[in-house]
Amino acid sequence: MPSWCSTAISLERPAALTHRPGEVLLDKAIVLIEGRQAEQVPVKTIAREKISKRLESQTFVPQGGTIKPVMTEPPNETLVKNLLIERGWAALPASYRIPEVAPTLAEARAWCKQLAESHYENFHVGSWFLPKRLREHFYSIYAYCRVSDDLGDEVGDPVQSLALFDLWSRELDACYEGRARHPVFVALAETIRACAIPKKPFADLLVAFRQDQTVTRFACIEELLTYCSYSANPVGRLVLYACGEQSEERFRLSDMICAGLQLANSWQDVRQDIAKGRVYLPQKDMRRFGVTDQTIASGIATPGFRALMRFEVDYARRLFEQGRPLMGMVSRKLALDLDLFSRGGLEILSAIERQGYDVLRTRPVIGKRTKMGLALRAVGCSLLPFRRAWA
Repeated sequence: MPSWCSTAISLERPAALTHRPGEVLLDKAIVLIEGRQAEQVPVKTIAREKISKRLESQTFVPQGGTIKPVMTEPPNETLVKNLLIERGWAALPASYRIPEVAPTLAEARAWCKQLAESHYENFHVGSWFLPKRLREHFYSIYAYCRVSDDLGDEVGDPVQSLALFDLWSRELDACYEGRARHPVFVALAETIRACAIPKKPFADLLVAFRQDQTVTRFACIEELLTYCSYSANPVGRLVLYACGEQSEERFRLSDMICAGLQLANSWQDVRQDIAKGRVYLPQKDMRRFGVTDQTIASGIATPGFRALMRFEVDYARRLFEQGRPLMGMVSRKLALDLDLFSRGGLEILSAIERQGYDVLRTRPVIGKRTKMGLALRAVGCSLLPFRRAWA
């Protein structure tokens, strides 16, 4: 029983927040007295009682009973947050929960490796080209990104996701303070120490994931690029840190490539995103080409929509071009990885072009044969130092 109340309510199946801030509805509650369920007391279920914003001063009298559980501390926000966190964890794999006892470094690394290799097929391809000494670091970085992304995309409730992100952010702080408990952060702590990675790129990713829960439109390309600076660019910077290739100029070029990849993936998924209530196409550009949300939702690629997509594809290609010199500034093995993923982004843009810029009828994809061809081409080009930047 919580130490902050003498008579508590044990919550089961907490309902989601209502539209009134600071309120939550309970599907079911059971009265506890000094931590023991009052089974012998004539107490019935408290059905959907409201916990108001002034919970600490509110008394509940169970129907047909005489017990009056009174919450005194902490404030209502803490109880609500805990309810939301619990509901959020319930929507995710059980292994994602924060354990009571921290795993060993070996156990944490095994957890991250399993997650990386089971969730992302392209990670296998990329890991072929990584020096063996760096693979554990990439597994931990990927696991952090994967779990963080799932906290936003797989929970299904923005309020619950935001509560989980607050918790995850505190765990990131604990990691940098030497108090890691989750397998991701136990493994990541060693990566942070070995590679001297600052907290900012990890924290920036959480800014983007939080934004995904509340922001569904972008006024202009500048606003979208700001989003990319949190959602995509930190990943490239983490890769450079892990490989010992960090510098301001490399960061700048990496940001171009990562933003290009983010845009390519967004243009590939326009149809899927509108179904989720999201539109990444800049509103200013949409107005310029006479495209509305209704145009996209209709699933019919009008001439204006095709022209808009061509404009956006060309812009993303220019970002890749601007970042291209990075491949000539890093080690050959890292250049091979960067080249492979850059080619993958460019191939998405080419697939959109081959469809006549109609991403509403069919989602453009890169087949396995094309992926293998990109990998072989990247390997071949890496053997020619003066052509490494692009062939």
